[in-house]
Amino acid sequence: MAKRNAPTLRAVASAAGVDVSTVSRILNSPSEEREKWAGAETVQRILACAAELGYRRNPHAASLRTARTLQVGVVVPRLQDFVLATIFEGIDDAASEHGYAAFVTNSLDDPAQRQSRIHQLLDRRVDGIILADARIEDPILRQLASDGVPFVLTSRASGPYPGAFADDEHGGYLVADHFARLGFHDVAVIAGPTFTSTANLRVDGFRTGLHEHGLTLPEHRLVRTGFDAAAGRAGVEKLLARGPVPSAIFATNDFAAIGAIGGLRDRGLRVPDDVAIVGYNDTPLAENLPVPLTTVRSPMVEMGRTAFRLLEQAMAGRKPASVALEPALIVRESTGVDDDRHRPPRSPAGAGRVSE
Repeated sequence: MAKRNAPTLRAVASAAGVDVSTVSRILNSPSEEREKWAGAETVQRILACAAELGYRRNPHAASLRTARTLQVGVVVPRLQDFVLATIFEGIDDAASEHGYAAFVTNSLDDPAQRQSRIHQLLDRRVDGIILADARIEDPILRQLASDGVPFVLTSRASGPYPGAFADDEHGGYLVADHFARLGFHDVAVIAGPTFTSTANLRVDGFRTGLHEHGLTLPEHRLVRTGFDAAAGRAGVEKLLARGPVPSAIFATNDFAAIGAIGGLRDRGLRVPDDVAIVGYNDTPLAENLPVPLTTVRSPMVEMGRTAFRLLEQAMAGRKPASVALEPALIVRESTGVDDDRHRPPRSPAGAGRVSE
């Protein structure tokens, strides 16, 4: 049986009744740029003809003509982290829809490895980079901007650089408001490192929420560890070494919250009877723990999709504006509430709890 020749640009142009050059521009341009070359009706006709004929573009040939590789790089601290993997899922989906391939690499939050990984991506001639591991003080970002590399941020913010984020400050506020309305006044925070905007903004929002209820977060009630389960356990040890058992703990990551629950259990303390716990991000484990975890849900997939949209703008020479996506408080049993009405728990008051 004779092998069927792959349809060409000329065949698509003939079917659509337009010039080959028009077809080439439409099929090799990002979706938001296609109407620069033809009207919306013509664009749709070309796309329909290409799909009907089974045309597949040659990315290598396209890159030779346009000086684009149609590849984007993504740098994350650790892809094994559920949050970052989910953000990348959104990036990858959006990139694929727009004809790009996305490549991810781990920095492990190590500045030297991060610099090396970024150089590797640039050596592959990616058209742009999305960074999910930005630091509050970040000379690498200044260098990328100085070199004219198109990039945007996601997950963590830094300085004036644009990106797609959850409104972490509002997320922290929601936790403080929840604690205060339930009557928890002696509260504590297990936060991530100070070089991350995610931890800092969540703590800032938490302080603001407490202040609105006439409460404060004493310095001895704030510990800085990390975002994983081991950090949560270490955070509990530090808190209990500094003073009595708090009535409620906000961990700025679900995995840290899970570790904190384990640390409390090791001390013979129960959640929520003795200590209430709130996490952050609403990972799948949160709902399925023996005591389901109250947490703040962040729109992870949408963050990734939005980050790619912003990167497309940067790659087109425009100046994208940052987008802050809305988080939501998901109330479960770890704060003594077994439904969504935010009722105070039926069990006797735990240590440090006061009535409103």
